[in-house]
Amino acid sequence: MSFTFKQGLFQFDFTDHHAILGVSLDAEFGEIRKRYMRVARRLHPDTSPFESETDKEFANQLLSKLVSPAYNKFSKEGDRAELFVVLKNLSNTVSQQRSQIKFTTDVAKKIAKAGDYKNLYQEALKELSDREYESLDQTLGIIGEISELNLAYLLRKQSPGDVTPPPPPTPTPTPPVITQPPRNPLVKQACSRAETLISNKNYVKAISELKGALKFDQNDSLCHALLAFCYFQQKQGTMAKIEVKKALSSNSKEPKALEVKKLLEQAATGKNKQSKTKDKKETKSDKSGGLFGGIFGGKKK
Repeated sequence: MSFTFKQGLFQFDFTDHHAILGVSLDAEFGEIRKRYMRVARRLHPDTSPFESETDKEFANQLLSKLVSPAYNKFSKEGDRAELFVVLKNLSNTVSQQRSQIKFTTDVAKKIAKAGDYKNLYQEALKELSDREYESLDQTLGIIGEISELNLAYLLRKQSPGDVTPPPPPTPTPTPPVITQPPRNPLVKQACSRAETLISNKNYVKAISELKGALKFDQNDSLCHALLAFCYFQQKQGTMAKIEVKKALSSNSKEPKALEVKKLLEQAATGKNKQSKTKDKKETKSDKSGGLFGGIFGGKKK
């Protein structure tokens, strides 16, 4: 299932992640994360209030293909910085095409002309975001309407590209400490369930649980580390190595990933020793004549 939008900022070949999450273009990460957690709980199959299977499936598609990818754009500082640069360039583009832009909603038209456009924008955004994921048959339309608000707001900024950038890092005499972003609670719960399954040696079900968790955060290091352990126990070394690499790329100090890496190295060393021992035995057998030597050879009398 794919989703297509043609309103607001989407019409400029731009994915409006703010509209998908229902947050302001000026929202800080704490507010974005809080909004994501609320929406994710509503759409996730285990916590959604929807009764019909059709609604539950649609909610899950919205979560995995729209909401979680949008949040992932904000969850890493580097991606956030890149997004603000793109928005800055986009604001210049829409400013140049101001005369060609046509709004389809009354509230977007008002924001484009109102004196107190900032308050009007915030009020209209809150009203739409409160309804955005309440009735799923209206969700896609509301995302488009919010994107129109974002377009009108971007046009009303005092100068092209006046998009609030992320705060600069605090100067410090020592190298900055790289911290991991807060873990998604849904992923945390899934990892806990997977660890219980692993303790019972139910690796197949644990893998299924962990793969589902990665839909919410594809960069969770513990999730990848546990997957690596499951694959190792199932003697799928290649898959285990891939998951270890993913885990360490997200967190180079992930303890469980380092444990699995050590297990893989020990396994590789063991295979090499077995191979060398086998080669020595075969060489010794060849020197004593082997099968043909035993039949046709032997010591001369």
